[in-house]
Amino acid sequence: MQSFWLIFQLLACLGLGFILARRLPTWLEKIAFKLLPYFTYILLFAIAIEFSETLHTIPAPLQILSSSVLIALLTSMGAFICCYILFKLLGYKPSHGKVSMQLVTSSLINISYAFIALGLGYAFAEMAAHFSLQPHISTWDLLLVFMFLIGLDLAYSPLDRSWLNWKILLVPLGCIVGSLLGAFAAAYLLPQISLKDLIMLSQGYGFYSMTGIVVTELKNAHLGSIALMNDLFREIFAIVFMYIIGWRYPRSAISSAGATAMDVTLPMVKQACGNDFIPHAMVSGFILSVLAPILVSILAAI
Repeated sequence: MQSFWLIFQLLACLGLGFILARRLPTWLEKIAFKLLPYFTYILLFAIAIEFSETLHTIPAPLQILSSSVLIALLTSMGAFICCYILFKLLGYKPSHGKVSMQLVTSSLINISYAFIALGLGYAFAEMAAHFSLQPHISTWDLLLVFMFLIGLDLAYSPLDRSWLNWKILLVPLGCIVGSLLGAFAAAYLLPQISLKDLIMLSQGYGFYSMTGIVVTELKNAHLGSIALMNDLFREIFAIVFMYIIGWRYPRSAISSAGATAMDVTLPMVKQACGNDFIPHAMVSGFILSVLAPILVSILAAI
């Protein structure tokens, strides 16, 4: 029920922004639209603070980190490749034709800004911990504000039947199947973790605020820590894919983002892929956000 409540809040803020567009004072809307492009980096700064705090609270961090990075990389790549194949079979071509050095340079600059924001957030958290301070920036509250701003922006964007296009469903399908394939690949490299547990970990789709808690409660703290860090790294890899090749393969990049496509990585979708692919991100992220707690809970309980 908690996951449905979280999703409801996100959609409510998105809808509120959409409804209030053109009804707010012009000066306030101008401020909102100027603030929107920078929200990506504000979110990344806050995420890095949470990441730093997590590192200080988990046992055997190096072992957990190495396992989590590998699982996250394989499942993210699996989702990307699987979605690419599905749309390739339908005859879809890369969005921008030939590779443009200008676009590549722009993508590298954007991702460098992203990592600078992450680095600053991590450094800030570590410095605060050194002085026995506990800074708290609510990423959830920031997400709600961001969803409101996106709602305002969407009200000025052309919305059509593409939101209801059945082919959009191939994006979350690619994530589900690709994540499973990534789990099978990880089984060969991480024999200390059972295949059943790897499949369970692969179905979090980046929903780290849920998976860590569920897996800890239903399995054990060690796997719970891996689940948390795995989904955090899936989020980071999604950001990398989004900025480096999202402009060329937007659907595949959105698929690799998993459940985060409708919230944390949505600013990156807008920035790297464009408004045309916001429907893909919202629909895919919504479906995976609903499925993640259900699948993880069932697999953890078996």
